[in-house]
Amino acid sequence: MSETRPIVAFATHNAHKIDEVYSILRERVPGLERGHLLSAAEAGAPAPVESGISYEQNALIKARELSRLTGLPAIADDSGLSVDVMGGAPGIFSALWSGRHGADRENLELLLAQMEDIPDANRQAAFVCAAVMVHPDGREITEMGIMGGKLTREPAGARGFGYDPIFIACGQSVTNAELDPEVKNAISHRGAAFRALAPHVAALLPR
Repeated sequence: MSETRPIVAFATHNAHKIDEVYSILRERVPGLERGHLLSAAEAGAPAPVESGISYEQNALIKARELSRLTGLPAIADDSGLSVDVMGGAPGIFSALWSGRHGADRENLELLLAQMEDIPDANRQAAFVCAAVMVHPDGREITEMGIMGGKLTREPAGARGFGYDPIFIACGQSVTNAELDPEVKNAISHRGAAFRALAPHVAALLPR
């Protein structure tokens, strides 16, 4: 049996995100194996400074750098939570809202404290995701996904990551962190963006 060689690099060091995106892509890309994806951690690539002012810009910064380092096409995403009454914040600063990147619990606790006096009728929010692919020859593709919903007052659920425990998507009665992964992926912002990107990943598979 021949060894599965990477066909695309994935600009993330987040193991939860790798599992989630692979699960999304393999439903749309027959023959895709985990070994086809080379994560930034597996490539030994450092996390670049995300200096963009939009989800798309930050995703492209990550994908461009990883494609340059590996010589492979690279995919990346940048996502965040946009709260209506906060004018779209935390937005691109969602992952470091409490001051430390990736401190999920501290981030959502700070957000809940800031939203404490906001009535239930005004707690609308949306997750936004930009998923991109950058080729070594400079070609770039961007896809977007949005999941609308509302914020809860207390965290609930042990699945997912980020703000999932305090977000209930439209049409659901429980938080993202309480949903089965298959259900979440079917309705999520990241699911929508990477399903749109899936044909471009499929085109990289060896014939």
